Amino acid sequence: MNSKYVICINNDGYEDDLMLRTVYRTLPDKSARRSEYICVIDETGEDYLYPASYFVKYDVQSTQ
Repeated sequence: MNSKYVICINNDGYEDDLMLRTVYRTLPDKSARRSEYICVIDETGEDYLYPASYFVKYDVQSTQ
């Protein structure tokens, strides 16, 4: 499984759904990316679109 992760650096307007400095898993969504959004599994456990500028990429190194 090739999961991508991001860290939340801004949660303005989404304080109930996103926590600052928290790592979130993302899902591929080409349409969202073209609109400068990203599909994130948030604190509710559901996937939603958020502004891509609210996150930075986080590379996870596997030891396997």
